[in-house]
Amino acid sequence: MTETRYASVWDAIEDTPAQAENMRLRSALMSALTEYIAGENLSQSAAAKRLGVTQPRISDLMRGKIHLFGLEALVTMLCAAGLRVDVQIDKAA
Repeated sequence: MTETRYASVWDAIEDTPAQAENMRLRSALMSALTEYIAGENLSQSAAAKRLGVTQPRISDLMRGKIHLFGLEALVTMLCAAGLRVDVQIDKAA
């Protein structure tokens, strides 16, 4: 039996490299937002007000419901938090 190794869990479970990269980016942005909310000791309702979304939306974020968030929504929330998003592009391995 041969073992296949993947660079990330997203490479293993997504159908294409593009889908895996999209999920990897969304995961990183969601992690940054949840760390921000925790670091600021914000309640879900306070976080929602600060980020310009509803409290149920923050609940979905905190529960890791990645399928409910697109890149644009996550970047918008990060900007509302006063955070900056940098992009680094490298050749694929």
